[in-house]
Amino acid sequence: MLVDLALGLFSGYQTAQNNSENTIAAYQTDLVQFFDFAARELGKSIEETVVDEIDLYIVRTFMGKLTNDGLNRKSIARKVAALRTFFKFLCREGILVQNPVLKVASLKTGCKLPEFLYVEQINRLLVVSDCTTLLGCRNQVILELLYGSGLRVGELVNLNREDLILDICLIKVKGKGGKERVIPLTKYASEAIQAYLALRSDNLPALLLNYQGSRLSVRSVRRIIDKLVAKANLDQHVHPHMLRHSYATHLLNGGADLRSVQELLGHERLSSTQVYTHLTKERLREVYIQAHPRSKEKQPAEKNNIQKSM
Repeated sequence: MLVDLALGLFSGYQTAQNNSENTIAAYQTDLVQFFDFAARELGKSIEETVVDEIDLYIVRTFMGKLTNDGLNRKSIARKVAALRTFFKFLCREGILVQNPVLKVASLKTGCKLPEFLYVEQINRLLVVSDCTTLLGCRNQVILELLYGSGLRVGELVNLNREDLILDICLIKVKGKGGKERVIPLTKYASEAIQAYLALRSDNLPALLLNYQGSRLSVRSVRRIIDKLVAKANLDQHVHPHMLRHSYATHLLNGGADLRSVQELLGHERLSSTQVYTHLTKERLREVYIQAHPRSKEKQPAEKNNIQKSM
């Protein structure tokens, strides 16, 4: 089967699985990059290449090129995962007999802990919006929902007025794969939303609008966050997802159980939520070192005091 046809079938399969447009586009980008490389290795154009011609050697050569080009292990692992999913699909559909990625070992990328803000930093950020203006009120809503409800930025910009249940402080969110969850709103978020909507003179369905009256984009949210962070004089780069990380970290630090946080975040796998336990464990260690008289960091001082008293 020609590569173009196989890619089309795979894209249709992903759409049927309710994968997001961003996910489908990311897979297609990685796969086209691979097949462009494979076609050159085979001395053909990508339009002439058939998936049956791909073998283990080409896959490993592609990985070697990515390494030589200076791509980090995490990015290479992501591209290999895309190939693995694609060829597994072709084998399952009977289009291929052998999976050329089957014997490719998974790359160990290590565990990068998510970045988060401390409560004091969050508090500084939450007071910089000018809530006497329409856009200032909107910006406050953005912060309150990203941090107060832990929304993904894509979930945030897709919210509609009909998703709000303000009388009981709940909100309906459509997450990855089109899965819907209902999560709590803080009273601060509810009040910010009501103040923002009170200043709106339109009946448009989108909750968040730009200054032109169109639905706010993900890119615009990033720019807004950058401006608010600069206004709060925070000395680190803050991206929207960092507020979601902060939400999860602060919940766990406050005593929330892992399963509840998983449900609130909309994680399909518990392992996706468990990464935040590394952060809370580090926080517990800090508390222990500062508070317990027998912590290792305090023992040398204790010994010196004992020796002096002798």
